[in-house]
Amino acid sequence: VQLVESGGGLVQPGGSLRLSCVASGFPFEYYTVGWFRQAPGKEREGVACFSNNDGMTYYADSVKGRFTISSDKAKNTVSLQMNNLRPEDTAVYFCPASTMAIVVSTPEWYEHWGQGIQVTVSS
Repeated sequence: VQLVESGGGLVQPGGSLRLSCVASGFPFEYYTVGWFRQAPGKEREGVACFSNNDGMTYYADSVKGRFTISSDKAKNTVSLQMNNLRPEDTAVYFCPASTMAIVVSTPEWYEHWGQGIQVTVSS
């Protein structure tokens, strides 16, 4: 099982980034996938999650209207489009996958995790 994130980096406030995660080694089309983040000294939190089974999504209140999660079953890829970024979005972003058929938003439901990628929003 492997999940590999890409697309992170440094961006100014108000800017955009697109994160991508390529999955392999498991039946991606039956899993719930998501994006979590963890800032220094804080707990890991669910940002956006998507069920490949029923298409339901979850967004944290702090990112609604700014972030969009999408899943491409043909490419085993889940992406996160992040717009209007704020300094408080700075964190390491992780891409996990869960065997849960419904969308879930807390880390204990996710069995497989990527290594994480840094996103820094700063002027």
